[in-house]
Amino acid sequence: FPPAVFPLSCAVQNYSWGKVGLESEVAKLVASGDPLVQIQPDQPYAELWMGTHPRGDALIRDNRIPQKTLGQWVADNPACLGAKVKDAFQGHLPFLFKVLSVNTALSVQAHPNKELAAKLHAQFPEHYPDANHKPEMAIALTPFEGMCGFRPVEEIVSFLQNVPELRALIGEVAAEQLERSGSDDPRGVSAALRVCFTRLMKSEKKFFVDQLNMLVKRISQEAAQGKDTSGSNGDLLLRLHSQYPGDIGCFTIYFLNLVRLEPGEAMFLGANEPHAYLHGDCVEIMACSDNTVRAGLTPKFIDVLTLCEMLNYTPAPSSSKIFPAAQSQLDPHVYLYDPPVPDFTIMRIEIPASIKLYLISAVDSASIVLVIQGTAVGTSTAAASEMSLQRGSVLFISANESISLHLSSPDGMLLFRACCLL
Repeated sequence: FPPAVFPLSCAVQNYSWGKVGLESEVAKLVASGDPLVQIQPDQPYAELWMGTHPRGDALIRDNRIPQKTLGQWVADNPACLGAKVKDAFQGHLPFLFKVLSVNTALSVQAHPNKELAAKLHAQFPEHYPDANHKPEMAIALTPFEGMCGFRPVEEIVSFLQNVPELRALIGEVAAEQLERSGSDDPRGVSAALRVCFTRLMKSEKKFFVDQLNMLVKRISQEAAQGKDTSGSNGDLLLRLHSQYPGDIGCFTIYFLNLVRLEPGEAMFLGANEPHAYLHGDCVEIMACSDNTVRAGLTPKFIDVLTLCEMLNYTPAPSSSKIFPAAQSQLDPHVYLYDPPVPDFTIMRIEIPASIKLYLISAVDSASIVLVIQGTAVGTSTAAASEMSLQRGSVLFISANESISLHLSSPDGMLLFRACCLL
């Protein structure tokens, strides 16, 4: 039998928003996973892609395997996915696993559901390259900040009253409609919110740049005088404006929740949920799709009309955006992040220093394991030889195969495992 468990060498994406050099968790993982890699100190290391995406197909680090990449190997050995996964996802690995190191904000965006994705792909294939949905989940590796979902209405109303520049962009009629909308009528609230956000996003370029400049000038002066600018979300405004001057996305901070994750905490981004990552390092998993509808904090193609149409305008507190992990009933060292979509699940595996032999158990799905800390030697009946694992190592495990870890680190191990539990 050909080996069904093997190490991978994964693709790095050097997007401009990434952390630079060894500030980046991506760069640190790559450097410790492969000592031969030279990290460029002035280059951004934004994303590590662990999967079969054609723009970053992982290389197989086992010269006994004739296929060079994981994508080729899965295509030639689709049974490695597991019978259910193979049938449900037409012989493709259904997820892309990543590490992100975010230095400056990513665009304000949302991902379409399957129905909208099919429509957008048919109409504008150059901007929407496939017909799939793209739910995502991010789990913090370091303190992580992002915006996600609409704030409770009372917070937005408070900003409308404290930030005259915002109110000017939205207009008095729409602002009053939101102020008057009562919590007893959630559809009325969502309708008013939709009008306000759409008015903001569709405002005339010259008008919103003038208002933004006035706002930035006012906040800067207040901050210089030692005043509290939190009623205008001043710190975040100045930070985003310094990254993307004159960008409409700067105003979205008054509508979207600021979510702060501690390491191990997660957020799940379902279809039509507006979001933007702001700063920090995370592991991320997503369905296999490149469909992103953007509307600000970006030099890329923006599609304001589609975004404003598709969004979920249900207000909710930021605390509700933190997605809980459940400790496994079968193994107390495993914490499951199992979102309400079939495409993916992540396991966080924390092995204490007291354990010297640990079994990564078999599941009925192909999986990809990333080592965040610790060292071990891995053995498997499905591997060609033993594998030395350290921080930054990435392994592919075929469905229904297991690996024994012989731990050698004094401080235990932390691993993340991506799979598909149908």
